[in-house]
Amino acid sequence: MNSETQTTSAPSDRSSETRARILDAALREFSALGMAGARMDQIAAAAGVNKALLYYHFDSKENLYAAALEMIAGRVRDQSMSVFLLKASPGERLIRSALNHFDRILSQGEFQSLMQQEMMRMHQGEASAMSIVVKRVFAPMQAMHQSMVREGIASGELINADWMQIHLSTLGANVFYFLAAPVWRLLMDFDPFAPEVLEARRRAMVEFLGQTVFVDRAHGAELAAKVLGDTTMPELPSARHFVGRSDERKK
Repeated sequence: MNSETQTTSAPSDRSSETRARILDAALREFSALGMAGARMDQIAAAAGVNKALLYYHFDSKENLYAAALEMIAGRVRDQSMSVFLLKASPGERLIRSALNHFDRILSQGEFQSLMQQEMMRMHQGEASAMSIVVKRVFAPMQAMHQSMVREGIASGELINADWMQIHLSTLGANVFYFLAAPVWRLLMDFDPFAPEVLEARRRAMVEFLGQTVFVDRAHGAELAAKVLGDTTMPELPSARHFVGRSDERKK
């Protein structure tokens, strides 16, 4: 190698690193405070850059928000699709996808927060970036889930039921549990986000699927035990991660 070879990063590399830092900082800011509450100067400070660089890379606050949403949506898509592509039976992949979904809600607080904000914006008739998420995450994931369930039904591993109902039963319970957490606190004598409660709910969800969507329940129970045994529960964040963090910093 020539002794005069440059050892410092090329300008394009530094630019990419700067852009990545900005996106990570923006993701934290937008997920905590929403589009309206997020501050560009705060994002710049968190990224360690001049605020002018934010506009250089993204032109506007709206474009930065869309880019941050697209970035986290891509991460979620890639993680979820890797489960669908495993070399395993459709039934095992179904259980793993349900567990992956539970763990994603548990660990991907920024994505969940942005999704709640986008749903509220849509209901209020405001401009929404949800189309980005649908195109890049939900559409390919639903297509893979549909194919997986139908494959399982055709092979005789899964019960012969409407694929959409199995889809809703697999993922809907996870969503309902986390969204209804404030109600659980009033109805039941437990903290829905306590580590031991979340671990028990996670296990119960997987074991339930093993008993309900498989033609052979013994086979389903074995797969449920296998998946739980080799899938570590993610590190638990604070309860604020699940219920919104708009009060983290006073405006």
